[in-house]
Amino acid sequence: MGKLVVIEGLDGAGKRTLAKALTDALTARGRKVATGAFPRYDEDVHADLVRDALHGRLGDLTDSVHGMAVLYALDRRGAADRLRQELADHDVVLLDRYVASNAAYGAARLRQGADGAFVEWVRAFEVDRFGVPVPDLQLLLRVPRAVAADRAAHRESAERRERDLYESDDDLQGRCASVYDGLAAAHWLSPWEVVDGTAEVRVEGLLDRHFTHWTP
Repeated sequence: MGKLVVIEGLDGAGKRTLAKALTDALTARGRKVATGAFPRYDEDVHADLVRDALHGRLGDLTDSVHGMAVLYALDRRGAADRLRQELADHDVVLLDRYVASNAAYGAARLRQGADGAFVEWVRAFEVDRFGVPVPDLQLLLRVPRAVAADRAAHRESAERRERDLYESDDDLQGRCASVYDGLAAAHWLSPWEVVDGTAEVRVEGLLDRHFTHWTP
């Protein structure tokens, strides 16, 4: 059985870049790697509803923190069987965002911390009720809010797309960063490591610390 590894962080933290670097390094070491990202836009109807809501196309749906969280969770529930199969067929399944992103953003919107009621609600809903696979390791790519916002703006310009409701709310991003820090400190759901996203990430060091003892 493979290991489920998740990269978490703010919009613009550099999660896709780190995922590619880890995938390349793991592959070079002979590991079979599957990758994915949540939300699964253009693949799952619940993810597409999330996108519509975040761009103001579903009325007041975004006013409901729990309603949005249910859509994010249903996207992962729909992917659960495929994730389990990928874990059976690969040494590592590497995801760009997962359950912790739901907990972090929802708690931040409600102005709660990592030890608040919403984070526990997400855990009970996604892990206990939906039974999604639990991560073996979570990597928090931490960058200052201003750096993340600048990177996100450049990415959106390059991709010619508009920032969504969450991405454009700088205060929300700041509160979300604090919740992520709390989740990492508490090792919520699994062990976490905080990675400095402003410096050159030493991918080989991450592999040596977390992957060498995993038997394919």
